[in-house]
Amino acid sequence: MLYTMGSFSAKLRRGDSHARGTELETREGPAMMSRGAAPQIALRDLKSIDDLSQLKAVEKEVWGMADEDTLPLTLAIACKAAGNIFVGAFDKDKLVGFAFGFLAREHGQTTIHSHMLAVLDAYRHLDLGSRLKLAQRERAMAMGVREVTWTYDPLQSRNAHFNFSKLGVVSETYKVDFYGPETSSMLHRNGTDRLWVRWMLNSRRVRDRLAGKNARVETLDAMRLLVPLVRFDPSGKPGRADLGESLARQRVSVEIPGDILEVERSDMGLAREWREATRWAFREAVKAGFFVAEFCRSIRGQQGPGAYLLQRGTVSEIIPEG
Repeated sequence: MLYTMGSFSAKLRRGDSHARGTELETREGPAMMSRGAAPQIALRDLKSIDDLSQLKAVEKEVWGMADEDTLPLTLAIACKAAGNIFVGAFDKDKLVGFAFGFLAREHGQTTIHSHMLAVLDAYRHLDLGSRLKLAQRERAMAMGVREVTWTYDPLQSRNAHFNFSKLGVVSETYKVDFYGPETSSMLHRNGTDRLWVRWMLNSRRVRDRLAGKNARVETLDAMRLLVPLVRFDPSGKPGRADLGESLARQRVSVEIPGDILEVERSDMGLAREWREATRWAFREAVKAGFFVAEFCRSIRGQQGPGAYLLQRGTVSEIIPEG
């Protein structure tokens, strides 16, 4: 999912449902608009064909995808008419960001799968990604839905920070090349592995995170006691720990680069090493009964690597609803 929107100054790109949509991924980029003249942005549901016809331009600008990978207008119209969620951010009549989620069925209950969240670069400093997610949550809860899911690239540290620290998601599913080895977007050349995250909308965990209460201090304390299953070596390469020893614990950690997009730009071979190592770590840990519980964006200084904390157990045991 996005995000680094606004308060996390970075350029968004897709991460949630990718190829034909996704919830943001982010990268660093220059400021696009004077903060002294911030526009008045209105959030509202997309209602008309004119509203829905603006989706394609936003998708193409944010993710750089080909026409065939954008959401077809006729499908958008049908999804909207069938009761799915399209929330838009408008600068007057211009669509500058949106969130799209469709009804789904998982583990015996109706959910919303948030397929796309996008914000134009020039508006990223206005915290629209956060506002769109909160609006999506409000609409889902009004429908009686208790959970929203989405996917994002686990190597994207800014998205991980937003999803876990700010929104309070958890994950127990890792998907290899979810959208295939690559897509039409030039931003997806290092595979399309995704974490499938769960956002339990009215859980105490989510309410606390939305209120600004995070678990960074506790997470860092826990990580100090662990040997990471994948570690950011001084050389910049991923180092792997002994699998059996790591998974014998109740908690494990997985480190990732602070900015995988910069790694991809400078050394795609190294970026692919990170993909392979973290894929191995997440898959083995999930198979052994762990779920992804937390993420710390930096664990060794401002420019250092980030790290996930995984713990043994099930999501329902650790995070009860309500």
